[in-house]
Amino acid sequence: MPVYLPPEERREDPTPLRTDDRRTVLVGTAVWLALLVGTLVSRDGLVDTGRGWWTWSCLAGVALGLLGLAYLHHRETTQHRDVSRR
Repeated sequence: MPVYLPPEERREDPTPLRTDDRRTVLVGTAVWLALLVGTLVSRDGLVDTGRGWWTWSCLAGVALGLLGLAYLHHRETTQHRDVSRR
């Protein structure tokens, strides 16, 4: 298998698959939220064993998931606006 092909020998790029990115981010955020609740319930035991930082990791996961949802919403509205202008 050659590492480099000249442009005239390359095949055409496949069309991108349509995916539901929002559902993926929602599921991931829900998992982080469930883990956050679990760490809050057992907070004393985690702190005693030096794992109190797990709560902050879960909180960061939820926050990043919410930022991801905001980004996806912004991207979708921007793409929809660009398509309607054509």
